Amino acid sequence: MKFLIIIPAHNEENNLSFTLDSLQKQSCKDFKVVIVNDGSTDKTSDVIQKYTVADLRFETIELEKSAHQPGSKVVNAFKSGLHTQNIDEFDIICKFDADIILNDNYLFEIDKAFTDNPEYGLVGGLLFVEKNGEWVYEGNSNKHHVRGPMKAYRKECFQAIGGLRETLGWDNIDSVLLKNLGWKEVVLPELQVKLIKIKGADYTIKPADYYGRYFYFFGLNRFLTYAAAAKEAMKIKSPAFLFQIIRSYEKCKSQNLELKISKDEQKVINKQRWDLFKNKWFRM
Repeated sequence: MKFLIIIPAHNEENNLSFTLDSLQKQSCKDFKVVIVNDGSTDKTSDVIQKYTVADLRFETIELEKSAHQPGSKVVNAFKSGLHTQNIDEFDIICKFDADIILNDNYLFEIDKAFTDNPEYGLVGGLLFVEKNGEWVYEGNSNKHHVRGPMKAYRKECFQAIGGLRETLGWDNIDSVLLKNLGWKEVVLPELQVKLIKIKGADYTIKPADYYGRYFYFFGLNRFLTYAAAAKEAMKIKSPAFLFQIIRSYEKCKSQNLELKISKDEQKVINKQRWDLFKNKWFRM
């Protein structure tokens, strides 16, 4: 199988070389990498040039500086890179971050998983971060969900779900939609991916405004949003956090902000989350 790997990069001069080095060391050599320099103001472009000059599998495009918008900015950069390629020439479409390190057999194992299992639509490893000098499981999601920094889609699955959405929650929207279409999302726990940008920091606690906006753009209804907000508030034992999340969600709703998912897709997402809620709390 042939890989198309799109890497959005913004001010990654200190990290990007680790990612690109790990790609050059892959035992699987049949891939193309497009690095999207998303308005970097540091020496990211210099780092990219070292690889594009030396290795024809590496290409780049330059984007103008854009305002930071969680979710939509990175997907917009990804799509800009994707549009430069003929997707019909590839079998696997990857969205990788510019601050990860892959083990040497990462692409080989992804290829094998897709080849051996035609029902697999999305495959990835587990994300690890450095804490106190050791690489430990990041723990910011369940071990059955492929995290945003290392997505690998079977092309047919990627096309069936309509690609990635320029919105908060894009890396969960894809998961719900592909499962609804009969594809499987699979994490290969033996593939440990190192996230090198954040070392020793606890970045799992997001501000309340983030959660409120996330639940809105993810398309959750009020009941599921309030339940999810309560869960996040309980994690840090803060009732105020609950109401702050709800306030943020209701503000988005009152402004009728545009969603990047259709009404039917919202129904799919809410049904999936409702089923999960019932199974966890009511064993129904």
